[in-house]
Amino acid sequence: MRFFTYFYEDELDQFFYKKPQEFNKYTSREILAYGLGATLYMPATRANIHQEILSNKHVGLTSLVIDLEDAVGDQQVEAAERMLIGELWKLYGEVHKGFLTNSDFPLMFIRIRNLEQFLRVAAQLGDAIQLLTGVVLPKFNSETGEALLAAVRRIHSDQYPFYAMPILESAKVIQKETRMEELVNIKRLVDRYKENVLNIRIGATDFCGLYGIRRSMDTTVYDIAVLRDCISDIINVFQRHDSAYVVSGPVWEYFAAKNRILKPQLRQTPFRERYGDEGLKWRKKLLNENLDGLIREILMDIANGITGKTIIHPSHIKVVQALNVVSYEEYIDARTIIQAASGEIGVMKSEFANKMNEIKPHLYWAEKTMLKSKLYGVLHEQYTNIDLIKQEVYLSHT
Repeated sequence: MRFFTYFYEDELDQFFYKKPQEFNKYTSREILAYGLGATLYMPATRANIHQEILSNKHVGLTSLVIDLEDAVGDQQVEAAERMLIGELWKLYGEVHKGFLTNSDFPLMFIRIRNLEQFLRVAAQLGDAIQLLTGVVLPKFNSETGEALLAAVRRIHSDQYPFYAMPILESAKVIQKETRMEELVNIKRLVDRYKENVLNIRIGATDFCGLYGIRRSMDTTVYDIAVLRDCISDIINVFQRHDSAYVVSGPVWEYFAAKNRILKPQLRQTPFRERYGDEGLKWRKKLLNENLDGLIREILMDIANGITGKTIIHPSHIKVVQALNVVSYEEYIDARTIIQAASGEIGVMKSEFANKMNEIKPHLYWAEKTMLKSKLYGVLHEQYTNIDLIKQEVYLSHT
């Protein structure tokens, strides 16, 4: 599995200074945490999931969550469990016959409601649980979280890695008077199981629901004051350099255009200057597909140190992944900083003559950038992340 499999090899040569590396569930946790990319959620009640995976229906998809929680009605739970188990056993049958391997399909997770359901489903899956990379733990909290993480640890082995992805979305996390104590308690808990925790996810929809808020397609999570403050504290606690986790971006809920109140969030000038009239047509296409808000939110995710994003529509896959590719300038700066971290110098001018690289303050950023570059790749200097999105729009290799 690799990002940008929808590009031909000569196109990868054209765009990438360093091509994206292959990875799978057996890749080291430190690197794999960056490999989720755009994580597509689908309800466990969806028919023929195994066929969608076998046919590579969602081009470029690298991670998938089959949801037994909020995407399934309370009256559908039993049927959803049966369907999920049946689909995974069908897929396991194909693997067992030797027709494909785990590297031939996305990283797969199930999202469960509670410990009891997790244990029940795991028992019924039997050997088919080997297909999964792990389990998503919604409404994760410091009181019930340890039993869930302990169950994950019992399944995990070197031969068949199995990880937890806790979602922070409970009232104790969003409410200011309990937030920091709860975040610190959760952090201490997951630190004890760190080798079994792949990343930390943010449940923006549940947070908003607690306040009767629903953001519009013109509004990012960073424009909602109560969400912005909470996300800031989550980053503060979970991305500290001494024991850091990859934090994934909240879901983007929109996939179709409607009448707008605010102005579009993609300026005309960069498109006109880089692509001329063709660029303006392409910008209009992005606006019509309601991708400008998503692009803005992803860029703000990245600016805040967040990698990857939960999505609910396949049209978001390539946008999320393209915007996470490391630029040539970022890569060269990061490599230079790491190479200079011997203690002989403290600061040096960037090779691009536009900034100062301070070795100690920028070292952690440089290390994260190098890890990210292994999976997402590094662009040639003359290309931008938007070039990758444009290429996807006009040249589809499905």
